Amino acid sequence: MPLTVGFDLDMTLIDPRPGMAAVMDAVAAETGYPLDGAHFAANLGPPLDMVYRDFGVPEEDVPALVTRFRALYPEIVIPATRALPGAAQALAAVRELGGTTIVVTGKFRANAALHLAALGWEVDHLFGELWSTGKAEALKAHGAAAYVGDHVGDVRGAKAAGAVAVGVVSGPCDADELAAEGADVVLPDLTAFPGWLRANADRLSAAGGAGSPGPR
Repeated sequence: MPLTVGFDLDMTLIDPRPGMAAVMDAVAAETGYPLDGAHFAANLGPPLDMVYRDFGVPEEDVPALVTRFRALYPEIVIPATRALPGAAQALAAVRELGGTTIVVTGKFRANAALHLAALGWEVDHLFGELWSTGKAEALKAHGAAAYVGDHVGDVRGAKAAGAVAVGVVSGPCDADELAAEGADVVLPDLTAFPGWLRANADRLSAAGGAGSPGPR
């Protein structure tokens, strides 16, 4: 089967933390809610509505704050975001093997697309506003053999899709947390991914997202 690999975005492929903190602090200044940009940026992963609820925003105000965050996002976050080490090479490694790349993220899809365009990255499919096991349907629909992410939620999504869960220790979860959640392999960052992928490409292609446990 053709090789398909999925990737998370924030803190897997990109580091948007300075801009994310700035936007959250701007929303806090506008609304008066006790939103902590630094805390938010240090714990990226969960969707924005969940984050606001955790900060104590009343349910009736959550949609308006989500809309405001998304409106401020392109001007503040996109120019302040940097690619994480090995990200471009990881995407290229899949292409070099004739594979398909998909990005499945909790981020608003339109803003995720702006990040990819700003960095000059082309992926075959992009899905937004999906979190944890909610990522599984997109991964299964494209037969993803592996899904790469930095959060335990990403591991859960990979496992629910029957894909090999590849954890990278570039986000808020350390190697022990990712392994405890069931990651099949844990890498320090994406610089190690092309070598791992080349070593396991045949096995992944044969699995075709059908739940191969993958090498640890």
